[in-house]
Amino acid sequence: MLFPSSGVEVFPLWPLLVAFAVSFCSSLGGVSGAFLLLPYQVSVLGFTTPAVSSTNLLFNIVAIPSGIYRFIREGRMLWPLTAVMVGGLMPGVTLGAYIRLRHLPDPKVFKLFVGCVLLYIGGRLVWDIVSALRKKEQKPAASAKKQDAGLRVRSTHVGLTRMSYSYGSETYSFNPLWILLMVMAVGVVGGAYGIGGGAIMAPILVSVFRLPVHTIAGATLTSTFSTSVIGVVVYTWVAPLFNTTGEPTAPDLLLGGLLGLGGLAGIYLGALLQKHVPARVIKILLAAILLFVALRYVFKFFF
Repeated sequence: MLFPSSGVEVFPLWPLLVAFAVSFCSSLGGVSGAFLLLPYQVSVLGFTTPAVSSTNLLFNIVAIPSGIYRFIREGRMLWPLTAVMVGGLMPGVTLGAYIRLRHLPDPKVFKLFVGCVLLYIGGRLVWDIVSALRKKEQKPAASAKKQDAGLRVRSTHVGLTRMSYSYGSETYSFNPLWILLMVMAVGVVGGAYGIGGGAIMAPILVSVFRLPVHTIAGATLTSTFSTSVIGVVVYTWVAPLFNTTGEPTAPDLLLGGLLGLGGLAGIYLGALLQKHVPARVIKILLAAILLFVALRYVFKFFF
């Protein structure tokens, strides 16, 4: 099947299945999987114009709502964190789209930057996993399952310099100003590359801010969805005003929709099963995916 907008020719079942598998695995860690689908589109499908970034963002718009629904229904949506992330990511995504088209029409150097960022975050996750094993901080599997069953996230304090919430018998807190500054920078990366930002923020929230992965997944998915909407709007109607390459910037609606349908099912299933998967397993899975993509980008830059 030929997708006229992007020039991609592929049997339509393959993008659907790839998106399902990638989204299922990634959603366990609170990310949509767009950061893996973009290399698939570029390297496998041969979709290399700036429109691939907006198509990837369109995938997020179609795929993510099913996961958001699950997290809201289960009471695991941390709304204060969601608001901070959405507020910081949106201006960053707009600036990122401008940088992508105005200064980085060739994504090779930018891929190296993204690879280095993901390499650092993946390394932090691995360090946390190893440290936890050494200190025997992980609880037995049986008690972990009992603790996670039916738990809900409840905000206990919302302020400009400190927000806190409870999950089970534990209370967690973070400085929203630091997160706001961080997500603005992440939004630039996400907007330029078409990944929404959740793939970078989820590991940061887990490894740097020490927030449980089961409590931040809903916030990262919701913020990714919101920024993806803004990103598609910018790439479709604003980007042509400062596009210097003459290449298409608007998303391939048919290909993005097909990928999104596969992601819709994958994210829903991942969000449904996430609470039954130990946090350590999710961290290992997320670290493995991040390191794989990071090393691939860095290697391809030099070789």
